[in-house]
Amino acid sequence: MNKLAISPNEHGVLRLFALDMRPEEAKFLREPGAAGQVLGVDGLDPSHIDVFPVSDLEELGLYGYLTEGCGVSADQLDRDALASVEGWVMVLRSTAFKGRPAMLRPDPRLRLIGLFTEEATSWTGGTIETESAKPFSAPQTVTAGDAPRRVGSAMMVLVALLITGGILWLIL
Repeated sequence: MNKLAISPNEHGVLRLFALDMRPEEAKFLREPGAAGQVLGVDGLDPSHIDVFPVSDLEELGLYGYLTEGCGVSADQLDRDALASVEGWVMVLRSTAFKGRPAMLRPDPRLRLIGLFTEEATSWTGGTIETESAKPFSAPQTVTAGDAPRRVGSAMMVLVALLITGGILWLIL
């Protein structure tokens, strides 16, 4: 496989690899640093790398895992091609690179199935026009009920002093 360039601060990209290796070897890729070895890059965050057998997904399948679990839009996926994938796979998220650029040199036993982008949340919205959304629209007056109550604190201090005095009297 050719080299794969990772841009600095890449965000929202998933790379799906088929693992053409024995199950024991694939399981080992879950260990810290192991995935980086087969990808030819150091310093990956293992919490953003998933390695699992496709059979673990049961009815959900890779298609459901990517759409429902990872937020990949259906228009990026080929349901039939994903259904034909068997064995173990690795899902590598952009966040595994911690914002650093990288050059992947995957082991020949890794086969890139696809590169997908996660749907981003749109944080845009219209202007809220209600009166309560305006700055300083809440009442600014302080009422008597808002003042701190010190009576309870004073009572706690008095009880603590009495208990301490009683203990000292018993000791002496």
